[in-house]
Amino acid sequence: MKKQRSHAPRTPRAVHRLAPRTPTVLRVNGLTYAYPGRAVLRGISLEAKEGEILAILGPNGSGKSTLLKILSTLALPASGSAHLDRWDVLKDPYETRRHLGVVFQSPALDDKLTVFENLHFQARLYALPTAEMSVRLKESLNVFSLWDRRHERVEHLSGGLQRRAELAKGILHKPRLLLLDEPSTGLDPAARLEFWHFLRRLLRSTKMAVVLTTHLTDEADRSDRVIIMDKGEIVCDGTPSELKHTVGGEIIALRSPDLERLRRGIRRRLGIAGTVADGELLLETAGGALILSKLVRAFPKLIEAATLRKPSLEDVFLQKTGRRLHTNLEGRAESPA
Repeated sequence: MKKQRSHAPRTPRAVHRLAPRTPTVLRVNGLTYAYPGRAVLRGISLEAKEGEILAILGPNGSGKSTLLKILSTLALPASGSAHLDRWDVLKDPYETRRHLGVVFQSPALDDKLTVFENLHFQARLYALPTAEMSVRLKESLNVFSLWDRRHERVEHLSGGLQRRAELAKGILHKPRLLLLDEPSTGLDPAARLEFWHFLRRLLRSTKMAVVLTTHLTDEADRSDRVIIMDKGEIVCDGTPSELKHTVGGEIIALRSPDLERLRRGIRRRLGIAGTVADGELLLETAGGALILSKLVRAFPKLIEAATLRKPSLEDVFLQKTGRRLHTNLEGRAESPA
């Protein structure tokens, strides 16, 4: 697997496409940010369109959280620009916030208040007119099927229901852009699927764009478009299907008592270069079943186990960076959390 830093996928094939004239909600050009002695963002440029879920996928330290802070007006970059529709995010943060919804990774609900009370205080913070307030509250709660739970205290809700309440609070003022920081952190698989169901439902009933950060490939897979970040740079950008198509036909994963010896032998005999990662030898190839049968016959003592699968976004990250997604900058595997 060769390390590549191309921003564009090699093929135009896509699962989901917005209409060519779909309005662009967010425009970011050349954002840079640095701490003393360390660059965090290196010229980030991107766009998010109305009705689109854009996932920013990357490991800890990739710069995605810093990018979200800048877009949410909590930090200023060293250079570059960002616009939410006609509003300058950097020069006019107060006006920007009126059209911005943010749901951070850490809960922002008051546990001792009811769902309705949390949203009511949010409405007051945004100075919603009294005549509109009750209508907006009911609309937001209905979008996430929370109207019947409005009088329950937040501390009595499940994690999934609390996340839905966070979203209802975030869209109360009808923002043009919704920023989500690791939105399904702490949710079990069922609650995560439910979260995405309500997020899609939200987009069908509004004219906003959604930008989310995540380190979970399955979450990015459900988005309309994915930007993969590493070490403060965008390494690729495309729909999930486009990005996975750049990897190749199939992935063969091999386990062996001597991975380096097996890798050298396969390259010498079949001309296929592999990458060793997390105790496996990974091979990109077309006609994977035929190649796998040849490998088993050629290296019976070196292959302990073998799997054949379609490429994933994890494989895309490995191809573009030479590392696993959940590996820190020193090369050690780390917990996804």
